[in-house]
Amino acid sequence: VYYGATALTAVTDNAALTYLGSLVQGLTDEFKYSLVAGAVTGGGLTVIANAPNPAGYSILKRNFEDEEISALGLLAAAAIPTLVAIVAFRAF
Repeated sequence: VYYGATALTAVTDNAALTYLGSLVQGLTDEFKYSLVAGAVTGGGLTVIANAPNPAGYSILKRNFEDEEISALGLLAAAAIPTLVAIVAFRAF
């Protein structure tokens, strides 16, 4: 669940992902924690997954060539911080 949520939040809104998960009856607390932790962990992998990302994009875009940020470039830049977050969430 954790890794699936981390991957899914790279292509969907993490709030929508966790909301849809909250609608499922009978989930254990561990499942819910894994769903939310995965959604939080993967939130930086794309512009659409996390609300602060579009705001940061609008502020920073003028510092990039052609005033745009590459989706693959963002994914590459977010990979190491995301791995650190994965280790932190899995350790605790």
